[in-house]
Amino acid sequence: MYQEAPYQPRRAARSEAVPIRLHRYHVLAWGQPSGARPPLVLVHGWMDVAASYQFMVDALSEAFLEDRLVIAPDWRGFGHTTGPACDHYSFADYLGDLEFLLDHYAGDRPVDLVGHSMGGNVAMMYAGTRPARIRRLVNLEGFGMPATRPAQAPGRYARWIDEIRTLHSGGSALKTYDSQAGVAARLMKTNRRLPQDKADWLAGQWSEPRQDADGTTRWHILGDAAHRVVNPQLYRVDEALALYAHISAPTLMIEAEDDSLPGWWNGKFTLDEFHERLKSVPDLRRVVLPDCGHMLHHDQPERLAREIEGFLQAA
Repeated sequence: MYQEAPYQPRRAARSEAVPIRLHRYHVLAWGQPSGARPPLVLVHGWMDVAASYQFMVDALSEAFLEDRLVIAPDWRGFGHTTGPACDHYSFADYLGDLEFLLDHYAGDRPVDLVGHSMGGNVAMMYAGTRPARIRRLVNLEGFGMPATRPAQAPGRYARWIDEIRTLHSGGSALKTYDSQAGVAARLMKTNRRLPQDKADWLAGQWSEPRQDADGTTRWHILGDAAHRVVNPQLYRVDEALALYAHISAPTLMIEAEDDSLPGWWNGKFTLDEFHERLKSVPDLRRVVLPDCGHMLHHDQPERLAREIEGFLQAA
């Protein structure tokens, strides 16, 4: 039976290791640093990896990439980044890690920052915290979370404790797969637009084979199960809006044509609510990318690359 060959990247990435805050950060890099163009930093979403941006990087034009360094890190607890064991993750740590990453790759130079989903939320928060470090900002489907009330705090802390107990008892372990093809099938089930060749390639970036205690080899997702533990602190919209208002970089919000919020929040948080929040961003442009879902950098990498190029190269 004919089987389609896996996707072959047009632009090979370099794999680099960077010491960041007691972690050994794995970073993919394309191109070379230049004094002429700011580095482009790509940060991925929850339960994803840096290699997820490969399709979009391949779609960028030669003229755009000339004399430009592009980097994409695996966040702590994802991909091939390693560090001290922990049983939960603090969102603020992503901001600290990004600070050290920019110190390493950009020094005092402002960068262009692109973030997807969770990475989009991190990018927005960081740009409001360190506005001078971001030249231009692109948020891909990073919507934040539903508003909360102080009265929810007791229940949230109780849930956090319960989920840590579940994690330590083994109840939060991520599903494993009998083959790389099984991982690819899982990716295609989640994203109906993902073609077989890209799923096969991504599966090899998103997971790895390991020998289990019984001697069998299973494919394990490159993500720490502790990421499933809920944040003990409530999401405060007023704090998010204060950060948005402090962003000085021109900002591009790119949304997929398919609205993913109903599936996540079941009416607790809507796209209209998010658009209302975006009014706090001083210099904002919003684009809806057609024929794609939440993983828009997989579904429409060429269209996405053109939007990002045009925005970053605008006067």
